Amino acid sequence: MDIVTVTRFRRARSRADLALMPGEAYIAGGTWLMSEPQPETTGFVDLTTMGWPSIEPTADGLRIGATCTIADLVAWAASDAVPDGWAATALISPAANALLASFKIWNTATVGGNICQSFAAAGLMSFAVALDGMALIWTPDGGERTVPVAELMTGNGANALARGEVLRAIDLPDHALRSRARLRKIALAELGRSGAVVTGRIDPDGSATFAVTAATWRPTVLTFDSLPDAATLAAAIGDAPGYYTDPLGAADWRRGVSIVLGERIREELAS
Repeated sequence: MDIVTVTRFRRARSRADLALMPGEAYIAGGTWLMSEPQPETTGFVDLTTMGWPSIEPTADGLRIGATCTIADLVAWAASDAVPDGWAATALISPAANALLASFKIWNTATVGGNICQSFAAAGLMSFAVALDGMALIWTPDGGERTVPVAELMTGNGANALARGEVLRAIDLPDHALRSRARLRKIALAELGRSGAVVTGRIDPDGSATFAVTAATWRPTVLTFDSLPDAATLAAAIGDAPGYYTDPLGAADWRRGVSIVLGERIREELAS
């Protein structure tokens, strides 16, 4: 789409370049920004020229650069570059496939963009929440702050980023990457936008974490000292706040299928 209000485009190469002028907005892949009119936007600031590494294994886990494309992340997860023992990286491919997007879009769309757009059905949001992802945010004053990805989203299409703040990276801890993890999704149409996404994992210490996304306005994270029984998990998922109704699913349906998906995951993790 032609964004007719945009009259300037800047390539950011330093933190100083990230200072927004009136009417400017950050752009990386641009798959949402360029899909519909942006009447209040008069300029773009390109983040892809900042030179951030896409994928960085560290002593504490994995850092995914905000400008890493979905295609690059999926390719890395299928490569020999994945450190031994990081079994939970198997969630990357199903999370990417949970998006209502073709593989062509994967080559442009970024992990950070998918998370910052903060739609309830964001597949990379589901992945990051499932593995205790932490968002590293650069602030306009030259500082930085961190916030759990599960808390970054404040509503469907809304998040806690202030104007001028930039998502720099997503950090995933080593213990979560070494977990046994599963992701299950459902949609009313075979290739439709996710109506519910449920993830579950068991960490090396035996603790269990389940998360519900897409079905609720904000991510719902449920933690247990050990794998819960069926009744406990069903009650926890059923009592989660924020199930909603829209043309792609009723709130009661989202709640019901989330319980079913959670139980399927629980059975797989228990086997």
